[in-house]
Formats: sequence, C-alpha cells, structure tokens
Amino acid sequence: MKKTNNSDKGILYVVSGPSGAGKSSIISMLLERCSSLEFSVSYTTRKRREGEQNGKDYFFVTKEEFEDMRRRGEFLEWAEVHGNFYGTSKRFVNEGLKEGKQLLLDIDVQGAMNVKKLFPEGIYIFITPPSLEALKARLIKRGTESDAQIARRLKDAKWELSHIKEFDYIVMNEDLDTAVEDIYIIVRAEGLKVHRNMDKIRKALGYDI
Repeated sequence: MKKTNNSDKGILYVVSGPSGAGKSSIISMLLERCSSLEFSVSYTTRKRREGEQNGKDYFFVTKEEFEDMRRRGEFLEWAEVHGNFYGTSKRFVNEGLKEGKQLLLDIDVQGAMNVKKLFPEGIYIFITPPSLEALKARLIKRGTESDAQIARRLKDAKWELSHIKEFDYIVMNEDLDTAVEDIYIIVRAEGLKVHRNMDKIRKALGYDI
C-alpha cells in the first residue's frame, strides 16, 4: 500500500513486545480510556487462557481452520510463535483504514515487522518489561507455561528486544498505569499532527493553506 498523508486516512497503531511484557493488560485499559481506537482481534491456534473470550481477546481456531484461511489469503500477516499460529485479518485492516478509523493491532515482533513492510506509515510501539528477571517472574506467576516453555519465551524475548530500533516508540511497563498513560499520550499526539488535520484546518479557516 502506498504511503499517504491524506487527513481522512485512518491510523494504524501496532503494539508489540515479548510475551509477558503486559501488552494485553495495557491494551485493555487503553481501549477503555480511548474510545476512538478499534481493536483488531487476531486469529490464533493456541489454547484459550482463563478469562479470555473468543472474539474479544482472540478468535480461537483450529490449525486446520487457520490453514484454510491462510490459503485463501485472508491474513494481512501471520506467524508461528511458540508453536502456535497467529494471524491478522487483511479485510479488517484494509477496510478500517479506508474508512478513516484508528486501528490497534497487538501482534508479535515478527508480525509487526511484516506489517511495517506493507504500512510504513503506521505507528509502531514496543512494550518492554523493566528487566528479563521481571519478565521471567511474570511468566512464572502467569502459570500457563511449563519451565521449558518459559525458557523458550525468554530466549525469544532476547531476539525480540534486539529489534527495538525498528519501532517508533518504546514504553517500559514497570508500572501498568504509567505504561497506559504513555501510550495514550502517543495516540493523542499522533492524532494532533498537522498532516492528519489539514481538512479540518481548511474548513475552520474557510480557505486553503
């Protein structure tokens, strides 16, 4: 997709970071505070965790269903992460941006880099834990992975952290409320950029500038 600065163009926010960094908690609180954001629900083959809702947190599908969708070209991006598959709806993103919506994607680092190739004008935000020790403690506390799975996630986290420079913003999730506030400020600032508001400015002034 070509890069554009049209003020009626939607905004794509991509939030990424290591598993256990707190992305889901941050996004949940952010969506409550920022009603202008519309969350893109990803498809996944992983098992549903306690408290997760199908269609809200993820669309939980079988590997066969996921593969059928992939073959039909329904994913904007897809990746295998920790032995499970994740994918983003191409139709949801393309139609949402054409309609001028502000879309929020929660995807892994590999997926974020794939989306950036298609949407370089998107806003890419990396959520990082305060330390790898803190990340390990959160994964253990979550109680959803074995010791081997935790070790794998920590190894993957080091690779994911090595890609921080490819993002526009970094938010350290040491305190949840502060992290939510940081991303809220990013969203507000991006929405106030001049090139996104030229139509509104011209209408208010009554002439072109």
